[in-house]
Amino acid sequence: MNETRAPGRVKEVTSVANPLVKDIKALALKKFRDQQNAFMAEGLKLVIDALDAGWSITTLVFAKAGRGNPAVEKVAARTVAAGGNVLEASEKVLSAITRRDNPQMVVGVFRQRWTKLDTIRPKPGEVWVALDRVRDPGNLGTVIRTADAVGAAGVILVGDTTDPFSVEATRATMGSVFAVPLAKASPEAFLAWRRSFSGLVVGTHLAGSTDYRRIDYGSGPVLLLMGNEQQGLPDALAQTCDRLARIPQTGKADSLNLAVATGVMLYEIRRKALPEVAG
Repeated sequence: MNETRAPGRVKEVTSVANPLVKDIKALALKKFRDQQNAFMAEGLKLVIDALDAGWSITTLVFAKAGRGNPAVEKVAARTVAAGGNVLEASEKVLSAITRRDNPQMVVGVFRQRWTKLDTIRPKPGEVWVALDRVRDPGNLGTVIRTADAVGAAGVILVGDTTDPFSVEATRATMGSVFAVPLAKASPEAFLAWRRSFSGLVVGTHLAGSTDYRRIDYGSGPVLLLMGNEQQGLPDALAQTCDRLARIPQTGKADSLNLAVATGVMLYEIRRKALPEVAG
């Protein structure tokens, strides 16, 4: 960010025209998130989760009402200790940053963190999720949160997907974005990586021939491949699956929401390995 003050110095900001505020507001756009390699996380819990997980914070913004709050002051001190900047902001400024009328008391700006696909070597017992061209940030955030809940090893984004570091997606993860490794790849790079994957690759498909409950997921690594919300898995990805599963439906709906379907599959895959998780 374009900052002229010394790192770690607390500054009060009251104007949305402040250059620091403009830089943070710009992170609402993917172009600027990519340029800055940064993103926003709203809320005290998410900021604490990120710091506890070792993520790099560059700027902390907190509401004037948070002054004197021990938890807020502790987070501010941790930000300063990490070399970050701390801004005390008016509610008007926080509303402008978060684009909410009732903003959270704390907003953190963090460096993005990605796992390189070619470094992923799945181990026995691990489950990875690959999502093809997921479009909805709420769906993506919910999948990341669910992957965290079942102890999945990570999420791979294939093709032109929505940004997991958008405000909407990060908000939907409820902090799990800081716990679940994320990778991204073109379809070609993903297919090349998949050829070295030694475990079971399962995709969901409307033409799937096997009930998802009848598949033996085994004890080796499992890769769950889920298709786009509108189009499902394209042929190239469907053909790379070892098994194509279907989730039976008895009502009039012809398909499930992507995040719901992913949750159903993940809990079934993990059911034998983690019976206490599956209930």
